[in-house]
Amino acid sequence: MSQTTTDAVIEGVFDADYMRNPHRILARLRAAGPVHRVITPNGLRVWLVTRHADVRAVLSDPRMSKDMLSADDVIQNSLLHPERSREFDKDLIKYMLNTDPPDHTRLRKLVSKAFTLRRIEQMRPRIEQITDELIAAMPREGVVDLIDALAFPMPITVICEMLGIPTDGRDDIRRWTNEIITTTNPERVLPACEAMIEYLGGLIEERRRRPTTDMLTALIQARDDEDRLDEVELISMIFLLLVAGHETTVNLLGNGTLALLRNPDQLDLLRSDLSLLHGAMEEMVRYDGSFGTATYRYTKEPVDVGGVVIPGRQMVLISLLAANRDPDQFPDPDRFDIRRDTHGHVGFGHGVHYCIGVALARLEGEIAFSRLLRGFPRLRLAVPPEELSWRDSILIHGLTSLPVRLA
Repeated sequence: MSQTTTDAVIEGVFDADYMRNPHRILARLRAAGPVHRVITPNGLRVWLVTRHADVRAVLSDPRMSKDMLSADDVIQNSLLHPERSREFDKDLIKYMLNTDPPDHTRLRKLVSKAFTLRRIEQMRPRIEQITDELIAAMPREGVVDLIDALAFPMPITVICEMLGIPTDGRDDIRRWTNEIITTTNPERVLPACEAMIEYLGGLIEERRRRPTTDMLTALIQARDDEDRLDEVELISMIFLLLVAGHETTVNLLGNGTLALLRNPDQLDLLRSDLSLLHGAMEEMVRYDGSFGTATYRYTKEPVDVGGVVIPGRQMVLISLLAANRDPDQFPDPDRFDIRRDTHGHVGFGHGVHYCIGVALARLEGEIAFSRLLRGFPRLRLAVPPEELSWRDSILIHGLTSLPVRLA
């Protein structure tokens, strides 16, 4: 029989230990129950869903709304300390990840043609060129930070070129997005939001004066000619494409390389047979995906999740990491196995919000990993694994740096 859980809230879940090794903590929560009330680093009381079957169901449940612009009361009531709240700039959140159909359908349709398998495959020569240039520039002696040398600059260059954004602004974009996504202090987040909005607004005005054939121009024309994007949606869409367009691949390359280096038998197996690469990348995403959680949802009405009824107008957080290590779906889930059947993993999401750029991330990963594995047979970690640091975020699951030796 379905029951609503008590009002008890678990504190301290997302602490420093979680950032270092979320899987151990999530395994305990998953075993203890399907849903738990926890407190996020920014002071929200949310319902955390951890089991694979429940996660898949919730990700596709229309009673779970993504319309954050209509959720002010839900957010305010969920705050542990409402008196400390400070409104974030909404010019960056009116994008398709924060909308429900039919708005989500309209917004996704505007960009979906740019991410078809055919269009992405046409980009292969340019992505190979970018990757080869970055690898050629890496020093063969000493320690190389693979995040700074390859994992970040390759995908940010690709998405900037797709959008028509100058790549000389990529370091600023990286700094602003990192503050917006991972920082819980409004005193740091708000200036980053303002800087990003000003930057994107300037690009939009420049492209209005000098239109080209890039995606930015196409989105502007959808705003100006067809009236399908308002100004806030336009800025928010560009922001989303910039962030999602590089974060997925940055962490696929970083987390995936680390998994290979910590499992030399799997690294040797992949080197001996690169036809296993596609399956290996799916295992990388299952084992240590780019995103720890899906973005926030809230219940439009009471929803039964694994026998627990979450009341209406409640914030919900969905743990992709926990679902992908659920032993009921993936036997021996903490073992990294590039031959594993990863069918059903949720590393790229599920349902109508399934990652629109997954084909691009897979192509970038294929090119980068094949170059690394073929070109550097002695690739190895330059520091003990326990000295590696992870980004302080429950949304983004990635390394701050990955020191390696190439030779």
